[in-house]
Amino acid sequence: MYLRPSLWLFVASILVTCRAQSTDKCMGAPGIPGTPGQNGLPGRDGRDGMKGDTGVPGPIGPPGGLPGPAGRDGLTGAPGAPGVQGTQGEKGEVGPPGIPASKDEELQLQLADINYHIKKLLGVLLLDGKVQHVGDKILATNGKEVDFKTSKATCEDVGGSIATPMNEAENRAMLTILKQYNRYAYLGIIEGATPGDFHYLDGHHVNYTNWRKNEPGGKGKENCIEMYTDGTWNDKACNQYRLTVCEF
Repeated sequence: MYLRPSLWLFVASILVTCRAQSTDKCMGAPGIPGTPGQNGLPGRDGRDGMKGDTGVPGPIGPPGGLPGPAGRDGLTGAPGAPGVQGTQGEKGEVGPPGIPASKDEELQLQLADINYHIKKLLGVLLLDGKVQHVGDKILATNGKEVDFKTSKATCEDVGGSIATPMNEAENRAMLTILKQYNRYAYLGIIEGATPGDFHYLDGHHVNYTNWRKNEPGGKGKENCIEMYTDGTWNDKACNQYRLTVCEF
């Protein structure tokens, strides 16, 4: 295309002027907007948000609706007051007469079996020296040494009493236990308010003694009695530790 010289000069003057000035003043007119592009693919789901507060309860439904689920059981209430006692029932009929124990064969067999095992156990203890059988008494020890008060309580707790020889045979039986342990033991005899007045724990006066020579010599200051390992007796303070021997 041919341009005239005058038109070239006009265009050149515009270009020179635009180069001398800032670009924003030389910007041309906006063009026609282009055609919109296509929509992109859908994005991924976001994370779940925080749980909201409980809403206000809705209004009560009309009567006659279905009942809701049962609630949880409540706490157990306090026990109620006892009821009024009922009237006593009629007396039942008298049963048939029982069999006397002496004629009950099954009971007699059970008693015989118990006695057999007791004798065996007693024999083992006798052999071990922890028990002595004399007359109607059984003397036994737990092998422990305590004061008079504790020894007395120990014997009473197992249904017996602290050993108390009433004759020479019982004294020898108790002596056998003392020799086995090589220990002295308290007897069930104490001194009363009057010095030299000794009596059994039930209050009765002593009717058998085996004092060592020149004993008792405590003169009211030694209120308990101990047996030596030779079988003789001596008055002694009650707070000493001696072998516990009980009688049954």
